[in-house]
Amino acid sequence: MAAIRSLAELTELGRVRLSKNFFMREMLYSEVSNFYGVANIPEDPELAIAAGSKLCQLVLEPLRTQFGQVCIRSAYRSPTLNAFCHERYKAGETDSWCVDNESNYAEHIWDRHDAAGHIGATATIVLPGYLDYFNAAGRWQPLAWWIVDHLEHYASVYFFPKLCAFNIRWYEGPSDRAIVYLNPPRRELLIKRGAPGFDDDHRAAYAGILDNARPG
Repeated sequence: MAAIRSLAELTELGRVRLSKNFFMREMLYSEVSNFYGVANIPEDPELAIAAGSKLCQLVLEPLRTQFGQVCIRSAYRSPTLNAFCHERYKAGETDSWCVDNESNYAEHIWDRHDAAGHIGATATIVLPGYLDYFNAAGRWQPLAWWIVDHLEHYASVYFFPKLCAFNIRWYEGPSDRAIVYLNPPRRELLIKRGAPGFDDDHRAAYAGILDNARPG
């Protein structure tokens, strides 16, 4: 697929089915893009589709199977939009929190290889099926331990305070599969590959949370 040059081509891009339950259109939504009028359109649609398909098929679909609906808060970001967000962040604005473009290649910027030549894709998501448990218990850790035990292909996860939202990444290169909680300036590492206990069975840590999940 060539660079997008018309509304018709953008419409066709939105119709691309990345996996059984996810389409490209929902991955392009951005409040920053809508409010400030900065386009969020892939410069390399084929690469964005390739990376996004892996994220959806190998990471998001297993989450959907277990927990039900997966709400996309933020997924693909164009280099133009990400740079705009990063400049606002550097200026101290609180409505944008984006790292620089190079750091976001093969993360939120799906259509760029990173410095190692690898592709990847990140999405910020919320699991409504987990929210009842989270709202009652205030604990993100049980979901994190479930991810460690069940999602073979995630590269990293960063949890946030609101709605138990989290960034989850697929990456074709090596990764430490770190699980981190971010509430600046707080940063809490739960576990990563190579740390004691990473390869253990963690079922006791998330026992009962599936009783509140709502698959479907």
